[in-house]
Amino acid sequence: MALTQQTHDAALTPADPGGLTHPERAALACRIAKINDARDFEEHFEALLDNSGASGDAARIADIWFDGGSDSRLKALIWHVDLVAHAPKDATRRDIELLREAGLADADIVRLSELVAFVSYQIRVAAGLRLMRGME
Repeated sequence: MALTQQTHDAALTPADPGGLTHPERAALACRIAKINDARDFEEHFEALLDNSGASGDAARIADIWFDGGSDSRLKALIWHVDLVAHAPKDATRRDIELLREAGLADADIVRLSELVAFVSYQIRVAAGLRLMRGME
């Protein structure tokens, strides 16, 4: 549990967020939870988003109907997160290139991948535990 909490904090509220702000991270995590119909996680990430001081487009990222508007960076982030959260096997090298073309540095692409992987991991572990307990 301690390692999972440390990974949570590193993915969502790292001391050095690089090019992915804390509000963006919380909003993207919330979006992933919504895509996976994981209400408990959605509530958790919404609270994290509320506490992050998010405003403007960063706050709108959690809305699954928001596509990034006219901001090419946000469009690329959202497209990639939606793709990997919904159909990871469909992601290709070209999807990473699109992130680069939108201005994301390689380190931020890694950070984004870590965030998506961790949130997806959390959701799947919780679903597995619920199944084991006969809750679904």
